[in-house]
Amino acid sequence: MEDAFQNLSSGLEAPALRHFLITPNDSEDLPTRPRALYCNTAGFVAIRDVDGTDFIYAVTPGMILPIRVQRVLETGTTATVVGWC
Repeated sequence: MEDAFQNLSSGLEAPALRHFLITPNDSEDLPTRPRALYCNTAGFVAIRDVDGTDFIYAVTPGMILPIRVQRVLETGTTATVVGWC
Protein backbone atom coordinates (compact mmCIF):
# COMPACT_ATOMS: atom_id res chain seq x y z
CA MET A 1 0.00 0.00 0.00
CA GLU A 2 1.32 3.44 -0.88
CA ASP A 3 1.90 5.87 1.99
CA ALA A 4 2.03 9.46 0.78
CA PHE A 5 3.33 10.55 4.20
CA GLN A 6 6.13 8.02 4.71
CA ASN A 7 8.91 10.59 4.23
CA LEU A 8 7.47 13.08 6.72
CA SER A 9 8.29 13.08 10.40
CA SER A 10 5.46 12.15 12.70
CA GLY A 11 4.97 14.74 15.45
CA LEU A 12 2.73 14.47 18.49
CA GLU A 13 -0.11 16.13 16.59
CA ALA A 14 -0.06 13.41 13.93
CA PRO A 15 -2.29 10.33 14.12
CA ALA A 16 -0.88 7.31 15.90
CA LEU A 17 0.70 4.54 13.83
CA ARG A 18 0.45 1.66 16.32
CA HIS A 19 -1.69 0.58 19.25
CA PHE A 20 -1.35 -1.93 22.05
CA LEU A 21 -3.55 -3.27 24.83
CA ILE A 22 -2.36 -2.08 28.22
CA THR A 23 -2.17 -4.45 31.16
CA PRO A 24 -2.22 -2.32 34.31
CA ASN A 25 0.69 -2.96 36.67
CA ASP A 26 1.57 -1.29 39.98
CA SER A 27 5.31 -1.96 39.75
CA GLU A 28 6.26 -1.90 36.03
CA ASP A 29 6.38 1.07 33.67
CA LEU A 30 4.86 0.64 30.23
CA PRO A 31 7.30 -0.82 27.69
CA THR A 32 6.43 2.06 25.33
CA ARG A 33 5.11 5.47 26.35
CA PRO A 34 1.98 6.06 24.29
CA ARG A 35 0.86 9.38 22.76
CA ALA A 36 -2.55 8.89 24.31
CA LEU A 37 -4.81 6.35 25.97
CA TYR A 38 -8.02 5.18 24.32
CA CYS A 39 -10.69 3.85 26.67
CA ASN A 40 -12.56 0.76 25.47
CA THR A 41 -14.79 0.46 28.54
CA ALA A 42 -16.18 2.74 31.22
CA GLY A 43 -14.60 2.88 34.65
CA PHE A 44 -11.49 4.40 36.12
CA VAL A 45 -7.90 4.63 34.86
CA ALA A 46 -5.15 5.16 37.41
CA ILE A 47 -2.06 6.64 35.79
CA ARG A 48 1.45 7.74 36.74
CA ASP A 49 3.02 10.53 34.74
CA VAL A 50 6.73 11.05 34.04
CA ASP A 51 7.12 13.11 37.24
CA GLY A 52 5.79 10.20 39.32
CA THR A 53 2.43 11.84 40.03
CA ASP A 54 -0.49 9.42 40.29
CA PHE A 55 -4.04 10.38 39.34
CA ILE A 56 -7.28 8.53 38.70
CA TYR A 57 -9.55 9.53 35.80
CA ALA A 58 -13.19 8.51 35.43
CA VAL A 59 -13.59 7.46 31.79
CA THR A 60 -16.30 6.48 29.32
CA PRO A 61 -16.07 4.20 26.27
CA GLY A 62 -14.40 6.01 23.37
CA MET A 63 -12.77 8.61 25.59
CA ILE A 64 -9.21 9.64 24.73
CA LEU A 65 -6.78 10.74 27.42
CA PRO A 66 -4.14 12.80 25.58
CA ILE A 67 -1.32 12.21 28.04
CA ARG A 68 1.93 10.31 27.61
CA VAL A 69 1.76 8.18 30.75
CA GLN A 70 4.66 6.34 32.33
CA ARG A 71 2.51 3.66 33.96
CA VAL A 72 -1.11 2.52 34.17
CA LEU A 73 -1.63 1.31 37.71
CA GLU A 74 -3.52 -1.88 38.50
CA THR A 75 -4.79 -0.45 41.79
CA GLY A 76 -7.62 1.89 40.90
CA THR A 77 -7.96 0.89 37.23
CA THR A 78 -11.25 -0.76 36.26
CA ALA A 79 -11.49 0.30 32.60
CA THR A 80 -9.83 -1.39 29.63
CA VAL A 81 -7.42 0.94 27.82
CA VAL A 82 -5.31 0.87 24.69
CA GLY A 83 -2.11 2.84 24.13
CA TRP A 84 -1.68 4.78 20.89
CA CYS A 85 1.88 5.29 19.59
